[in-house]
Amino acid sequence: MSKKQTTRRQALVFAAATGAIALLPGWARAEGATKVVVHKSPTCGCCGAWTARMREAGYAVEEIVEADIQAVKKRLGVPEKLASCHTAEIDGYIVEGHVPPQAVAQLLKERPNAIGLAAPGMPAGSPGMEGGEPEVYKLYLFDASGARPFGEWRGDKPV
Repeated sequence: MSKKQTTRRQALVFAAATGAIALLPGWARAEGATKVVVHKSPTCGCCGAWTARMREAGYAVEEIVEADIQAVKKRLGVPEKLASCHTAEIDGYIVEGHVPPQAVAQLLKERPNAIGLAAPGMPAGSPGMEGGEPEVYKLYLFDASGARPFGEWRGDKPV
């Protein structure tokens, strides 16, 4: 085992034993983090703001710039009426648009029978769309049979 691997293992053992996860360097926190693969267009700025919020929430984010984001949405099963600017793959689910990190955590905890979770459009004040007065918006679970409500949010807080 290399010295670097030994140092990393020691840091992880210490953190687990003491509960000091927040003190670990970024590489160690990211190793155990849920991976988020974000598909976005090359011209979208708010997508980067959303990925930053997901990183702040502890997710390991990979961004893929797509020449044809609509083709990606279609391939992943995102209904047109629920579309937004970016599409993410997270632990077996599709997350469409500016879904708050708390809602993603709830989705992953509850594990509902669905393809994914969407925040249609680009709601003002949602994560990545901050600035101005936040609006109340709905999140929807979706699958091949349609969509159903998953809650209302204002900014990044449930209503």
